[in-house]
Parts: sequence; structure tokens; C-alpha cells
Amino acid sequence: MDYEIDPVRAEVSFAPSFVHRLHFTDDVLGADQGVLADVLEPSGDRPARVQFWLDDHVARAQPELRHRLRAFTAAHAGRITLAGNVQVVEGGEAVKNDIHILERMLKVFNAAGLDRRSYVVVVGGGAVLDAVGFAAAIAHRGLRLVRLPTTTLAQGDSGVGVKNAVNLFGKKNWLGSFAVPWAVINDTALLATLPDRDFVCGFSEAVKVALLKDPGMFAELCASATRIRQRDLTAALPAIRASAEWHRRHITRGGDPFEAREARPLDFGHWSAHRLEAMTDFQVRHGEAVAIGVALDTVYSSLALGLPTEVADRVLRCLTDLGLPLGHPALRDGTALFEGLEEFRQHLGGRLTLTMLRGVGDPVDVHEVDEALMRQALRRLEQLDPAAWTRPVGSPAEYRPATESEAGEPGLSRH
Repeated sequence: MDYEIDPVRAEVSFAPSFVHRLHFTDDVLGADQGVLADVLEPSGDRPARVQFWLDDHVARAQPELRHRLRAFTAAHAGRITLAGNVQVVEGGEAVKNDIHILERMLKVFNAAGLDRRSYVVVVGGGAVLDAVGFAAAIAHRGLRLVRLPTTTLAQGDSGVGVKNAVNLFGKKNWLGSFAVPWAVINDTALLATLPDRDFVCGFSEAVKVALLKDPGMFAELCASATRIRQRDLTAALPAIRASAEWHRRHITRGGDPFEAREARPLDFGHWSAHRLEAMTDFQVRHGEAVAIGVALDTVYSSLALGLPTEVADRVLRCLTDLGLPLGHPALRDGTALFEGLEEFRQHLGGRLTLTMLRGVGDPVDVHEVDEALMRQALRRLEQLDPAAWTRPVGSPAEYRPATESEAGEPGLSRH
């Protein structure tokens, strides 16, 4: 039978099928290395070709990590073959700010002869995952990407997502793509050398997703905030896992994983966060900027949308108990900050759409901002945390060096 074309219906909807693999381990290169080995599926009768990319901050803090990656490959020689040396790349936002680093990644992929059945395994913080992930997404229209996030922020949020990007034109994530990772492995041992400043940063995203999705999770975060700040993993790990699971649920069941609609509900607080990062030349960590952005939009929601004042106060107290800032001197330049609204609109397209709150678990989309009320919200934050408005948050933090036992033995300290 000939295929008949309907002359009226010119549009045909279709939905591709994806699999999102998310694993939680204690020591992925030690006792739990079978988890990583299992996701690296061979291609037919050929072993999986794997190339490792490592965040230089993590490489310096855990000098034996490169050896452990090579030892892992050797232990599974029948199933896995190493495609070139372990590659080390600049850590932090620097990796996203230099387009030539992206070109270098692509050259390395090409020199190693990677193809669409090859694996790029990236070990690092969110910025490194973003940059290496973007390179993998555009090489051959997509190499298989396995993420091993090494920060609380990446394990609870960005590492679980389907976005990859680098910065361009002084704008956050201007050049990027959507691509579902082949697998994500959240490993406890990889958090051991994270600086205290960066350890608490990840929980601003946990607060954000709890405010949008789960009142019970928010209550638990408020109750355990001080313990999380002290790096008590019995409090921190459940919060990271809950945040990761909510992000995955939103991606896989929310109906808009590639943000084709006008709203980005999981970006509550992010319009000002992205702008603040750029305004401070990325000296403010993403997690710190998100904490400030969440605080700002929470207070604005209480002024403009009826969010109960006691709820707003509880959010600010939770962020403070976690050790996160409520401001920065750069925010005094309101004109520069409000340019972030247009940048945010452009990033998604269409009309401006921001997610605000009427209550915990009760988000609402708005399409305009009352600048006078937003400035009032800024003044409120300055009153609550004046120190953060007179000095930059934190100081450059180095990764904690691994102890002698951590450097060479499986199973890093849980603190």
C-alpha cells in the first residue's frame, strides 16, 4: 500500500525515548567500582573505549586519582580500554570562560578517534561537567557522557540535569546544548576534599527545589541546616539525594526537559544569580549566587505575591543557618543587576517568565517585575546581612588536600 500523505495535516508529533541513569555510591573507584564498570557497555564484541577528564582542582587535592582511574581500567581490561591519557582540565568557572579550552577538548576527542559508542567520563565540579559535557554533545553529534560530580552542588543539581554549556560574551551559559548524560554517579568519596565553602554551596539548590516541590523536604532542610554546615554526612547526604531525585523527576516527568516552553520552574532565583556571577567576574560561587537569588525572590514574593512573611523569614533563616550569604556589594548597582532580567528572557526566548512563590510547594509564573518592590527586597536583605553587603563573600578556597590514607586507599573519609 502506498503511503498516503494528508494534505491538511503538515505536523506530526513524535517523542524520542531516553534513559536517565542515576547511581549513588560510597567509593566508585574502590568497593563500588562495579557500578561504573556496568554503565560502560561494550559495543558488540569490542570493549568500551573510555576517555577520562579530570577537574584540576580535584586532581591536586587527590593526587592518586589519576592512578586509580588507570587502575580501574586495568582491572576491567576485558571490557574497557583507555582511549588516551587521563586528561586534566581547568577547574571552576575558568573552564567555561575560555572558548579555546573547548577547542582543545574537541582536538583531543578527534586525536583519540572517539566515536558515538565511545565514553567520555568526566570527574569534577559543575563547571567542568558543563564544559566537557558540551564538547561531548557536539562531537559527532553526541558522545556517551558519564558524569562523576565532585561537588554537592553538582551532585544535587547540575550534574543530574540535561544541560551543557560554556560562557560567552560575558553571559552565563550562552553557548550550550541539551543532551541526556549516559549515566550519572554521585559518589560520597569524591566529596571528601571539597572546601567547606563549596560544600555548603550545593544546598542552596536543595533549598530551591524544596521550596518549589516539597514542603516536607524544606522542613527537613531547615531542621538539619546547622548539621549540614558542619559537614555531618548523615544530614547532608539525604539532602543531596532528595535534591537529585527531585531534579531527575522534573526532567523525566515534568513534560519539558529541554525547556521548549516559556517557563523554567527550576530556575527560581536564577535570573539575579546568573547576573551576579557575571557582575563579580565569577568570584561569587554559583551556589552562593543562587542562595542570594533565592533570598531576593523569596522576599519579593512576600511583598508582591502574598507569600506569608513568616515563610519568607524561615527561608532566609535556613539559608543563613547553612552558612550561605544574603547579599554582595555588587548588588548595590541595581541598574546592572536588572539587566539580568533581559538576559534571562533572551536565554529562554519569548516573553519574560520568572517563577516566584505563593507558598512552599506553590510556585507561580510572573511575566513582569515591580522594580520598586524588588529594590525594597534588596534593602531588606542588606538589613538582615549587612556584612555580606560590605565585603565580597568568602575568599578563594583551595580544595582540602587528601590525607595520607585518603590518597591511596579506597573509601575516603566521611567526616
